[in-house]
Amino acid sequence: MHLLPKESGSLISKTSTNVFINKDGVLKLSEQIANKLLSEEALNFSYSSSDCHPKPSKDAIDWIFVVDTLNFCFWSDIGKSWEVTWNDKVYTGYFALCAAINRALQEGIHVTNPKVYSQLSIKDLHHILRGDNEILPLLMEERLNSLHEVGSILLNKYEGSFVNCVESCNKSAQNLLQLIVTEFPCFRDEATYKGQRVSFYKRAQILIGDLWSLFNGKAYGEFHDFETLTMFADYRVPQVLVYFGVLGYKDELKKKLQSELLLENGSEEELEIRGCSIEAVEQVKDVVKEIIKSKNLSPLCNSVIIDYYLWTYRREHRKELESIPFHKVKSIYY
Repeated sequence: MHLLPKESGSLISKTSTNVFINKDGVLKLSEQIANKLLSEEALNFSYSSSDCHPKPSKDAIDWIFVVDTLNFCFWSDIGKSWEVTWNDKVYTGYFALCAAINRALQEGIHVTNPKVYSQLSIKDLHHILRGDNEILPLLMEERLNSLHEVGSILLNKYEGSFVNCVESCNKSAQNLLQLIVTEFPCFRDEATYKGQRVSFYKRAQILIGDLWSLFNGKAYGEFHDFETLTMFADYRVPQVLVYFGVLGYKDELKKKLQSELLLENGSEEELEIRGCSIEAVEQVKDVVKEIIKSKNLSPLCNSVIIDYYLWTYRREHRKELESIPFHKVKSIYY
C-alpha cells in the first residue's frame, strides 16, 4: 500500500539524509506569502489570465487533460532551450507546450480530440511540438506513448472526454486523483523509499489544480476537499525553496547538482528532494494560515496557491535564481 503525497512528504522528511528543511526559512517565506495574501496585491491565480490558457468551457477541460499529459521534462540537455513562437510571442518551458497545442489547433489539427491524438505518429508529434530552430522537448517517444495510452482509455471507457471523468467524481479532488492514477498509468507517479511505497502525483494533482483555477473553484473546478492536495513536486519549485532558504542540500548532493549530474528517477536523493519539498510547503501553509488567523482575516490559502506563487516567482526572477542548481531527471512524471 502506498502513501498519498502529503503522507509521503511527511515520512520522507523525517528520515531524509540528503535534504533538510530549515525552520527559519519556513518562517521567512511564510511571512512573505502571508503579507502578499493580506495586501491589496493579493495573489491572483486566474488560469485564464495567461494568453496561452483557454477560457472556462468543456472543451477547455479536454485541452487541460492533453497539456497535463505532456506536462513534464522541459529542461534541455543541449544547452539551448525549447522555444515556441505563437501569435508573435516566444514561449519557453510549460508555456511553450501550451503555445504548441494552440498552434496545432489553429493549423486545423484536432490535437485535443483523443480520436486524433491516440493515432498520432512520431512524425506528427514532431510537427506539433516543433520548436524554433527545430528544437524539440526531451522524451518525444514517451510523450507519444502517453498520448496513445490516455487517448485509448478515454475512448474505450469515458466516451472520449475527460469531462466524464470529472463528472463521475462527485466534486471530490481525492476521488478524481484516484481515478486519474488508477485509470491512466502514465500519471502513476509512485516510488519506493526505504522500503515504503510513496507517491507524488505531480501531473495528476496539477491537472486537478488547473481545473480548480480555470473554473475559479466553481462548476467543474469545485472540489470540497481541494485542501487535501499538496504542492506539485517538480524540479523548479524545489529550486525556489532552496533560494528562499527553506530547503537545504548536503554538500555531496549540492556538488552533483552544480555539476549537472543527472539523478535517477526513484533514487533516494531525488525522492528526498521531492518529499521534503511537499513537507516544506505543508509547513509554510500552516504558518501562513496562523498569521492570517491572527489578523482575523480570511484570504484563501492552500498548498496549490503556494505552489503557484513559488513557480511564478521563479519565472519572474529567473536571473536571480540562475545560481541555484535544480535537479535534473529524465522522467515522464515531472
